[in-house]
Amino acid sequence: MNLFRKILFPFAILYGFITSIRNFLFDKSILASYSFELPIIVVGNLSVGGTGKTPQIEYLIRLLSERYTIATLSRGYKRKSKGFVLANANATAETLGDEPYQFYQKFPLIQVAVDADRKNGIEQLLAQSHPPQVILLDDAFQHRKVKAGFYILLTAYDDLFADDFLLPTGNLRESSSGAQRADVIVVTKCPTTLSEEQQYLIKQKIKQYAKAPVYFSSIVYDDFVFSKTASVPVTTIQQTACVLVAGIAKPDSFFDYLKNSESICLTYPDHHHFTESDIQQIKQQAGDKLIVTTEKDYVRLKDSELKDQLYYLPIRTSLMVDSNEFDSAVLDYLKK
Repeated sequence: MNLFRKILFPFAILYGFITSIRNFLFDKSILASYSFELPIIVVGNLSVGGTGKTPQIEYLIRLLSERYTIATLSRGYKRKSKGFVLANANATAETLGDEPYQFYQKFPLIQVAVDADRKNGIEQLLAQSHPPQVILLDDAFQHRKVKAGFYILLTAYDDLFADDFLLPTGNLRESSSGAQRADVIVVTKCPTTLSEEQQYLIKQKIKQYAKAPVYFSSIVYDDFVFSKTASVPVTTIQQTACVLVAGIAKPDSFFDYLKNSESICLTYPDHHHFTESDIQQIKQQAGDKLIVTTEKDYVRLKDSELKDQLYYLPIRTSLMVDSNEFDSAVLDYLKK
């Protein structure tokens, strides 16, 4: 924690007081929460950014889409549209936001919608001629206006909420006690070598704040990178001079997985909208080299001037142990 953030400690106390009052008002039903008859699953976190919500949503889509009609509902961060938008053939990353557009591109048989007002978004989805049977709410753990039926709380292995502090001194959006609302907690981005003893110690930290079962997941990278028309083995990228581009929170693992001594790594802010100047900068750095980016960034760059040399690296989240138990917890909720 840097000195400047320590100096802001009084503001963190004030912020914590405000968020605690807000949660108290929702807990006591003084502020209204709205329930719906269909199952709603929330995936979210207590901290800002970088906990792996997108691959966790995709995990749930793969788990549920053969059994149920699924819709995802996101805020659509940094999109240029307003209000409720349901993805269709005219959708772009600009109208949906990068993550929802990624869902739409990868899972064309589900409904993908965005609305900052989640209550209105749910009502709009239910008003469709073919309403969903299950709604996955992306990044909505603090969206108390909607009362979901099942809450999945994510916390990154290298940035546990139990070790963090409130904004602006730390990265927490609300107190760690908010974890009590979770039905399950997933520690994401774990090293695959995480031992049982390390898992136990992390569980003990989390149990100070929540009684929900704790699971551990890691990011699994594909063996190939893909363009619109071709694929290249990751082993080739790891041995070739390429330009690696990332506009995501915490891109280090992406770079570390692909880079070598000749790689050029270009970092941009999370959810970055690439300008013409950015495109030219990347093009100049790349020359005739391959450009490899993240899935999230690819949806914003795939139609740009870079498209003929642009590839992306797919990722998945993988439960390290007790994956059947996690799946059963979700499926049992839906059966009820």
